[in-house]
Amino acid sequence: MSESSAIEEFVDRTRSRLDAFPRRSRDLAGLTAAAVAIVLLEPPDGPTVESPGPQYVITRRPAGMRRHSRQWALPGGRLDGDETPVEGALRELGEEVGVHRGENAVLGLLDDYPTRSGYVITPVVVWGGRQDELIPQPTEVAELYRLPVESLDVEPGFATIPQSPSPVISLPLLGGRLHAPTAALLYQFREVVLHGRATRVDHYEQPVFAWK
Repeated sequence: MSESSAIEEFVDRTRSRLDAFPRRSRDLAGLTAAAVAIVLLEPPDGPTVESPGPQYVITRRPAGMRRHSRQWALPGGRLDGDETPVEGALRELGEEVGVHRGENAVLGLLDDYPTRSGYVITPVVVWGGRQDELIPQPTEVAELYRLPVESLDVEPGFATIPQSPSPVISLPLLGGRLHAPTAALLYQFREVVLHGRATRVDHYEQPVFAWK
């Protein structure tokens, strides 16, 4: 199989598994609607035997942000006006990292995830194609990484905290622990897309520092 065929097969399988996934949406119930983009990119140097799949993008927020400073995040944010989650995710993807795609690039959606800080996040999976250079928006992105999707095939960690009966989920990534909500969304992506399992994550807790 050629390198391009391997990527095309991954994209087709991603779309098929997301189409078959029984996504759960949430009523806002006083929370604010938000969306994030899990964008898949063709590796600039092409796939390899060790990393045959696309890459995904993760960012770290600047230290000076009023909320969630220095936290790992996916491109995204609150919806503007009457935007749909797809429209909002695509807009934020263009604004934050310079990847501009239309709705035909959307491969599917994952479950809504309510956060302790007052949002309901809709994850939108997007095929970004070949992007040799990303352009981070410095007011929103302090660090930007392109990681192979295979890096998500790790075992999550679960911790207990006195403030909640639900386990706090984290993933061992980027030399440390990546926490929810981002960890929960990427874990569900791994389960649905990489393994074809309809795993739910909206019951997983966030660490207390992410509650504000």
